[in-house]
Amino acid sequence: MYDLNGKTILVTGGTGSFGKKFIAKVLQQDVKKVIVFSRDELKQYEMAQDFTDPRIRFFIGDVRDKERLYRAFDGVDVVIHAAALKHVGACEYNPFEAVKTNIHGAQNIIEAAIDRGVQRVIALSTDKAASPVNLYGATKLASDKIFVAANSYAGNKETKFAVVRYGNVVGSRGSVVPFFKRIKETGKLPITDERMTRFWITLDQGVQFVLDNLERMYGGEIFIPKIPSMKVTDLATAIAPECEIEVVGIRPGEKLHEAMITEDDARRTMEFDSYYVIQPEFPWWSDENTNGGKTLPEGFSYVSNVNEDWLTVEQLRELVEGM
Repeated sequence: MYDLNGKTILVTGGTGSFGKKFIAKVLQQDVKKVIVFSRDELKQYEMAQDFTDPRIRFFIGDVRDKERLYRAFDGVDVVIHAAALKHVGACEYNPFEAVKTNIHGAQNIIEAAIDRGVQRVIALSTDKAASPVNLYGATKLASDKIFVAANSYAGNKETKFAVVRYGNVVGSRGSVVPFFKRIKETGKLPITDERMTRFWITLDQGVQFVLDNLERMYGGEIFIPKIPSMKVTDLATAIAPECEIEVVGIRPGEKLHEAMITEDDARRTMEFDSYYVIQPEFPWWSDENTNGGKTLPEGFSYVSNVNEDWLTVEQLRELVEGM
C-alpha cells in the first residue's frame, strides 16, 4: 500500500458514500491531515458529528471554482477526485451542468494539482464511461481522457494522474438497493428489463482498490478491478422475494449490460490476477510499468453479461443484509 504517513490527503466529494468510507480508512494511518472538499455545508456538518479526529478539515467549495481549488490544494500531497454529477436522468435533463462539473471540473483539478505540486491524483470513473450511451457516461469518458492526458500536460512537474473505473457500488447513495428496500412494502418492484446485468462492488473493495493503485500508478493508467456481475432480477429476489416484478422498460440513457473494457481498449490492456490496466499511449510509456501482466486475446471485452464471476441470490442477500 502507498505510504500515506505524514501526508495530506484531499477528497473532492468527500461527504459522499465513497468519501466517508475512504476517509475512515485513511485516518487509521499516520496521516498529517485529511481535507473534505465538497459543496454541501449540511452534509459536512453531519459528517463532522461522526468524524471528530483533529486531523480532518472541511472545505466548502466546488470543483468548478478553480481559485477555491488552488487554495484548498495548498500543501496537499494526494488528491482523490470523487466529486461528480452522476445521476443519469439529472445529467440528461441538465447537460450543461454535467459538463461544467464532470469535464470543466476535471480540468480545474488538473491545473490546480500541477501548479500546487500535488504528488498523486486518482480520479474515480464509472463503467458508464466505456462506450457511453448517456451524457453522464460521455462526460466521464471525457474526464478519463483528460486525466490520462494530464500526465503529458504536467511537463516536467512531478504530479502523476491515474483513473480508477469500477461498477455499481452496493448500497451507495442513489443506488437501486435503498430504492428497492424503500418500496418493497408496495408488493411490487419495478425492473426496467429482466435481462439487465450489472457489475457489483462493495464500498470497502472500492476504497481498497484506490489505495492499492496509489502505490501501483506510474501515471496515465486506467485501473479496473475484476468484480462479479449480478442480474437485476436476482437482486430484486434477494431483497424482496415476496414482491411481484413489474417490467417498466429501459429508461433514456440506460444500457442492458455495462462494459468496463471495450474491444478497442482491450488491445492496450494488461491483465493481472485481480485487475486490469488500460495503458496510456504515451511516447515515454514503457511496458515495464505493467510488468507481470499479460495481454488480452483479440476480440476481448469486459462486459457484465459475459463475466465469468456471478453473484448468486444468496450472496446478494448477504451483501444487502450487511449494509
